[in-house]
Parts: sequence; structure tokens; C-alpha cells
Amino acid sequence: MSILAIHLKAAAATDRGRKRPTNQDAFGYSIEHGIFVVCDGMGGAAAGEIASSLAIDEMMRHLATGEAAATTLEAATDAVNHANHAIYSRSQSNAKLCGMGTTLVALIAANDGDERRIRILNIGDSRCYSLRKGHLAQVTLDHSLVEEQVRHGRMTKAEALRSPLKNVITRALGTQSNVTPDVFELDAEPGDLFLLCSDGLTRELADEQIEAQLNGGLPLDEICGLLVKAANKAGGHDNITCLLVRVE
Repeated sequence: MSILAIHLKAAAATDRGRKRPTNQDAFGYSIEHGIFVVCDGMGGAAAGEIASSLAIDEMMRHLATGEAAATTLEAATDAVNHANHAIYSRSQSNAKLCGMGTTLVALIAANDGDERRIRILNIGDSRCYSLRKGHLAQVTLDHSLVEEQVRHGRMTKAEALRSPLKNVITRALGTQSNVTPDVFELDAEPGDLFLLCSDGLTRELADEQIEAQLNGGLPLDEICGLLVKAANKAGGHDNITCLLVRVE
């Protein structure tokens, strides 16, 4: 296996929030292999937890283990397909799990010859942000009904926040036999900081609040803890997960 040419540091935190009885979020990462994943499960009873955990397990198994593991774009999309198949097959074989699914956002650091290339894959409304030279930018686009209406000019951001349909996502992992992730590619620079998070964070905190926390100069694990604490203080209506990846 090839070795990553860029040096990364990472930390993560997850919390069930103040309103949910369980935590259906999940995350996994391997600094050695340059793989970082956050999922937000959905489904009744324990189905959401099963879907998000299956997605993490499949992504890590296909990208961070075995002789064939590689973080090429082809390998990453294959891993997403395997995760989708695992969740969909499980839901079809158990009536109690029917319809379960999960969002997914993943950061993959290339080891296929382009030493600075970062690839972001997403399905659903879990997000990736980048912080470069103090400026926060959203990398991914939400696959949600209200966000798609906003992008098409049919709804304002303020209306989207108040909409009773704001929890409706238009693309999820495991709910259909096939799914295609969006892929974003960018060149990393030393000092870049990436945030992968579930909507339990972004529904509670404005981008300006997130940016301020990321610019605080604290260790990554402390920043994760502060983000979770702030989201809970703002209401904590959903599970909260954040994963930070910094390019050294």
C-alpha cells in the first residue's frame, strides 16, 4: 500500500443531544489511510443506528484494511456502493428494518499519485466544511428538499429554517438498490482544516458560530467538545457529531 504524502491530524466527538433517546450518528477514521467518515442514520427503533454503523464498517473495511485498500476515487465510490448494498440487503431481509438508511459524508486523502488531492463524497445532508486562512466555506451540497428549493430560488434560507419539511432528505444511503454520491475534489494546503458533521450541529449553529470555534486555536479534540457543547446549549434537538481533519 502506498503511504500518504500529506500529514493529517484528526479528532471527533458525538453526542445524542438533549432530545433524542439514542444516538443514530456514527463516525470512523484512519489517519494512516487518510479516510474519515460521518453518518447520520434514520429509521424506527434501532434501524438508524444499524444503518449508520453498517455504513462506517463497510467504508473502513474496504478502504482501510487488506492489501487492496487504496484511497483512489474509484475505490472510494466502490466502498460507498458496498455500504449501500449492505444496508439495503439488510433492510430487505428484516421487516423491522425496512426503509432504514443513513446520510454519509467522507473525506478521502488521495494516495494515487496526487499528493495534495482531497476528495469529499456525500449523500444526504451531513456536511463537509473547509477552513482556510480563517475563512469557513461549505464544500458539500445538502440533498434535502428545502435546500434544493433554496438553490432553485423557490425558497429563502429563512423559510427553509422554518419549514416543516426541513428534515426531508432526497438522497440517502441504503434506501434504494443504487445511489450515487456527489464528489468534490480540491487541493489541500498546510493549515487547512476540514469539518465533517451531521445536521445536529448545523441545525443549531450558524456558520459564523462554527467558524469562530474553528478559529479558536485550540487542540482539535477540544474544538470538537466545544462544538458539541454549543449545539446542545442551542437546543440539542438531534444527535450531534463532528469530525475535524487538519492538514499539517
